[in-house]
Formats: sequence, structure tokens, C-alpha cells
Amino acid sequence: MRVIAGEAKGRRLVQPPQEVTRAATERIRESLFAILEPRLREARVLDLFAGAGTLGIEALSRGAAHATFVERDRAALAAIRANLDATGLRDRARVVPASVTAFLARPDVAGPYGIVFCDPPFRDVELLGATLAHGGLRAAVEVGGVVVARYVRKHPPALPAGAHVERTKEIGEETLLFLRYDADR
Repeated sequence: MRVIAGEAKGRRLVQPPQEVTRAATERIRESLFAILEPRLREARVLDLFAGAGTLGIEALSRGAAHATFVERDRAALAAIRANLDATGLRDRARVVPASVTAFLARPDVAGPYGIVFCDPPFRDVELLGATLAHGGLRAAVEVGGVVVARYVRKHPPALPAGAHVERTKEIGEETLLFLRYDADR
């Protein structure tokens, strides 16, 4: 797996074992970042369920100002750190070893974030809906910011009150869901 574009273009990224994470394919990342491109310049990014950090690193490479990576698995955390070092992007990143739920409940979430990636394990179909409904996530997103959720098309998440679908993009069996929250949280 490699960074597709930007200042770290072509740099190889390490991946933790397949049973730990499932990385976004190059096709998914190309589609996703073609949509997000106008929002990336100087954006603050939050990468939840970060895995190897592929989405947040791609955002940094393409001009995001800062990315916070939240992951609880040790092998995945080691991969994120190695990938940030390999791409030279560590100085614009924060790696948080925690579960997403615990992180969103903390007072030091350090938002607001203009772009949030929410890519939980596909096998836990309830986790995405619960994360999207979490008050801490809603509070972490800046007004006008977007949450991008990735899921298997046959298992769409329940949308929380006050969340509006800005766009969807189907890629094979997967769907990218772009959400905005009401400004009057």
C-alpha cells in the first residue's frame, strides 16, 4: 500500500495483520480524496478506528494541517507511527492509543475538526451507528465540517437525529457516507 498523492506520494505504508484492520483500497482512497480535495487545504482531520493511518496520512500528504489518529490495537498503533515516520508527517500528527468511545468522552479531544474519518470494523455493524450518534463526535466536528463513514452497503448505519447526508458514494460492496451535523448542537 502506498500514499497516492501529495508531498508523500509513492511512499510505502506498512499494514498490521489483516485480522486487525482492513485498509481502504487505492480505488476507495482515490474516490474519497477526489471528493474531499476542496476541503483538505489546512483542514484539521480526525481519523477514528485509524488502523494503519492510511486515510489520515493521505489527508496530511494532500495538505491537511493536522491529523489525530485514534486506534486501540498495538500492532495498528505501531504501523501508524512507522507510517508517519516513513512519510515525514509525524510533526503534524497526534497518535492517541484509545478506544474511539473512550476518546470521544475525553475533554482533550482537541477539536474542532473539519474532516472526520469513521471507519470501524465491518463485523461490528452496530458500532458505526453508535459512533455517529456519540455526543463527543458531534462536539468535535466544526460547523460545516464533514464526517465520512465507510461501511458495507448491505449494513447501513442508523443516522442520528440532526445528521444530514451530504453525499454517498458506492464503490463495489462498500459505501462512503458524507454526513453533516446541524449547527445548533
